[in-house]
Amino acid sequence: MQKIRKGDKVVMLAGKDKGRTGEVVQVMPKEDRAVVRGVNVVKRHQRQTQTQEAGIINKEAPVHLSNIAFVDKDGKPTRVGFKVVDGKKVRVAKRSGEVIDG
Repeated sequence: MQKIRKGDKVVMLAGKDKGRTGEVVQVMPKEDRAVVRGVNVVKRHQRQTQTQEAGIINKEAPVHLSNIAFVDKDGKPTRVGFKVVDGKKVRVAKRSGEVIDG
């Protein structure tokens, strides 16, 4: 079970977008990276294909999981822990102690 999942609201802790929040679009557990919507946007030169036009496009680059933190209910970053509730392993926000809905 991963601490950060697709659909989670996270905040950047480091880098050029420090302090900005966004939603996790994709998680790459083998590389310990995640793609966050609207964060770490880079320009890429795109070659023309049958479906896509050529030009410079903006896209989100993956960020390391150590540089993002889950956003708690009060909007502040929190660490994520695990707890067994009713025989199921669930994620818990360390700041508030609340169970994070999966």
